[in-house]
Amino acid sequence: MSTFDNIQMVDLKNQYLKIKPEVDSAIQEVINSTGFIRGKAVGLFEEELAQYLGVRHVIGCANGTDALQVALMALGLKPGDEVITPNFTFIATVEVVALLGLKPVLVDVEPDSFNIDISSLEKAINPNTKAIIPVHLFGQCANMEEIMQLAKRHSLYVVEDNAQALGADYYFTNGSSRKAGTIGHIGCTSFFPSKNLGCFGDGGALFTNDDTLAETIRSITNHGMKVRYHHDRIGVNSRLDTMQAAMLRVKLKYLDDYNQARIEAANLYDSLLGSSNGITIPHRVLWSNHIFHQYTLKLTGFDRQGVMDKLANKNIPTMVYYPIPLHRQKAFAEFQQNAAIKEFPTSDFLCKSVISLPMHTELTKDLQEYIVHNLLSCL
Repeated sequence: MSTFDNIQMVDLKNQYLKIKPEVDSAIQEVINSTGFIRGKAVGLFEEELAQYLGVRHVIGCANGTDALQVALMALGLKPGDEVITPNFTFIATVEVVALLGLKPVLVDVEPDSFNIDISSLEKAINPNTKAIIPVHLFGQCANMEEIMQLAKRHSLYVVEDNAQALGADYYFTNGSSRKAGTIGHIGCTSFFPSKNLGCFGDGGALFTNDDTLAETIRSITNHGMKVRYHHDRIGVNSRLDTMQAAMLRVKLKYLDDYNQARIEAANLYDSLLGSSNGITIPHRVLWSNHIFHQYTLKLTGFDRQGVMDKLANKNIPTMVYYPIPLHRQKAFAEFQQNAAIKEFPTSDFLCKSVISLPMHTELTKDLQEYIVHNLLSCL
């Protein structure tokens, strides 16, 4: 079997080389225009992404974390208001809640999909609860139909963290479908370079069908201004850079192709891994397709770090998303002391057992066979 050098978790260079003339031209156009802040490409990208998603408004911002923060600011929540989030996710989802003086309420996740557990979510709702932030983790949607029903019943806002599932489809029980991130009151995404739609730096966006929320969000991202130098509210400086928007316009045209390449790579991983003892391949839920921002396995009965070390010796990278659940993070200790739910068995288990293999648009069959052959030989 061939040996591969310089294997990447995400191969951004070869993805770029395939569209290099388009990207380079878009960058040069921005330089020629000198419209580096809020240039023409930003508005065009917002319009094009809104059309792709089937949503009324897209507002660009500086990064995915800012998108989450601005969303909560736009909802007018007050200090002490509770916001429910999954415990097994990247810290950004929860840190913005604490940063705004709100109270993060962590709940456990489903053992198969890794997304927020609906029964745990329902138990955590109380009169102080004002919002829910479901995370569409690793590329497939949380159960938004049930989440929206709960939110309506309890008059709660829903902010979708869609940083890892841009382009995924959600299927409702009535046969209709919508794009991930467009179902709640506000959707948020990141254009971090490794995302399914990634720029060449930082970037993010918010989506909404609510005209009033859209106007508020746009104002908040621009120092609270609607009219220049007239500050209607406390805002922040969070802008999608024109250069990044120009690149994203190019890559948006290929997003469905990129997602399909990831799906095909995941299916090949599945078939190569087969029914290997102690390995659980990614679960697919019925209500969403999976566009595989990450291809994440569960290992049972193996020394995970030992496996990772052996693969690293063969220059095969792996990652653990995420090694420590949020309820065990030092930063959230004060919230956990008074938490209604103190046990998170699924999150604890997943943090000890998950491992992600290289996943990107440039994977080849030979490379995947090499990765899986070495993985199985390390067990």
